[in-house]
Amino acid sequence: MTPPAHVDRTRARGVETLTLDSPHNRNALSAALVDGLAAALTAAGDDPGVRAVVLTHTGNTFSAGADLRDPPDPDALVGLFRRIIELPKPVIARVAGHVRAGGLGLVAACDIAAASTESTFAFTEVRIGVAPAVISLTLLPRADPRALARHYLTGERFDAAEAARAGLVTAAGDDVDAVLEPVLDGVRRAAPQGLAETKRLLTARVLEAFDRDAADLTALSARLFASPQAREGMTAFLERRDPEWVV
Repeated sequence: MTPPAHVDRTRARGVETLTLDSPHNRNALSAALVDGLAAALTAAGDDPGVRAVVLTHTGNTFSAGADLRDPPDPDALVGLFRRIIELPKPVIARVAGHVRAGGLGLVAACDIAAASTESTFAFTEVRIGVAPAVISLTLLPRADPRALARHYLTGERFDAAEAARAGLVTAAGDDVDAVLEPVLDGVRRAAPQGLAETKRLLTARVLEAFDRDAADLTALSARLFASPQAREGMTAFLERRDPEWVV
């Protein structure tokens, strides 16, 4: 039996912390985790006592990307990202571990993201025969296009300094909590109305991309994951071997 995927909730001085706690799959985005996180975000958004949300994780991996054994529906993943963007409160990613593939789409959906210098990142989709389709809804409007071209096409691993330079995270440092301290102080000092309306200004163009491209990208994701090359790539990944196209 697969262990349950949890999203733990704590609160301190108006900041709700949502912790991804699914260690059996390195916080991969399973259907259960996507649903649980969406529900927790909705609850935080509806609670007048919550000024901001911090999204973090247990273990040494923020998220390993889509769970290949229990993948989320592409529409559910789009809905999760949109919920973060439309939440009338800042959502802040606290990354103290590794981020892969779909996990980077989750980080990019957040308004602010801080990473520890020990964190590593990679878009691994091309290595299993698919593309970073749905996550591009949050990534393409916010990150450096030249950096995305390199990292999308090669799947290579890169560090937190490169993630910050490319606009994938806001800042990186040896102590991620020290990086976040002035950020959390700032949002605690801000008026709820000011935060909500300012976030609306900042996310308008991202939501335009959702309205324009979400249907096409979910269809692309579904088509690629059903393809023979993707089946070979995912099987090779789960069997810890190179897929047949590696030369």
